Amino acid sequence: MAAPNAHERHPIYMCEMMQRLGIEPGGGVVPSLSLSYATALRCCEACPSKQVCRDWLDGMLASVAFAPRFCPNADIFFELQVDQPSAWTDRPRSGGQLSPISALVTKGKMPKI
Repeated sequence: MAAPNAHERHPIYMCEMMQRLGIEPGGGVVPSLSLSYATALRCCEACPSKQVCRDWLDGMLASVAFAPRFCPNADIFFELQVDQPSAWTDRPRSGGQLSPISALVTKGKMPKI
């Protein structure tokens, strides 16, 4: 009997988090972003806050502007939001909505970093 792999033992919520943040999952094929996606995946796999993450995802809206502070990928997710090809266009994503970052920029409400 084979040992369960890491995904079976410890679920990761990276795809769901990216969806909430408006990050296109296909952006990992863009050479300049692929290392960020791979790094985020490894961080998520090793994250000790999986239950906190699950609880946060269950309690949040379908779309949020920023990853929670406990997330070790918060900085990477922010960079992916800003750097993804659709982030700085006025065209809505599929579903008719702007990405959370684009919506903030359009409204002139970008946070000070």
